[in-house]
Amino acid sequence: MSPKATLLDAQELDRALTRIAHEIVEGNKGAENLALVGVHTRGVPIAERLATKIGSFESVTPPVGKLDITLYRDDLTEIALQPVVKKTEVAFDVAGMRLVLCDDVLYTGRTARAALDALIDMGRPAVIQYAVLVDRGHRELPIRADFVGKNVPTRQSEVVKVRLAEIDGADEVVLEELPTP
Repeated sequence: MSPKATLLDAQELDRALTRIAHEIVEGNKGAENLALVGVHTRGVPIAERLATKIGSFESVTPPVGKLDITLYRDDLTEIALQPVVKKTEVAFDVAGMRLVLCDDVLYTGRTARAALDALIDMGRPAVIQYAVLVDRGHRELPIRADFVGKNVPTRQSEVVKVRLAEIDGADEVVLEELPTP
């Protein structure tokens, strides 16, 4: 698939994350009792970048956790016979915390639902908020993001690809057309 359009270049992506970081701090009246949890794969570096940005203008850098939702997915039998399970690493007690769940793209809402189930299994946070780099619409569940880098109306035949330097070697968000069968 070749890119149909560039939605965010590296500078725009960084600017969107900076804005989200400020909105998170403003919405939570600071960074105390705040933690970020990234959904594997690209939600993890997004959470790490947001925590670094928050730490640069607040007196505290929120801790970051890494969440694997593979076994919480409602389509587990459809994705693979032997799904690849990554490691969940949340080195802090979620009970009573203000958590910001971080991911790259919000689409149907099913990933967010699975992530909420996984987080609730760890304890009872005071609040869970949801931050995404791109919201592309087409919800199948009543899920919405609290913090959004960019809203992009898409067609079902399109896919939003987020590329991050930590994983893909470059920062960009592109829109691609799915190949027709």
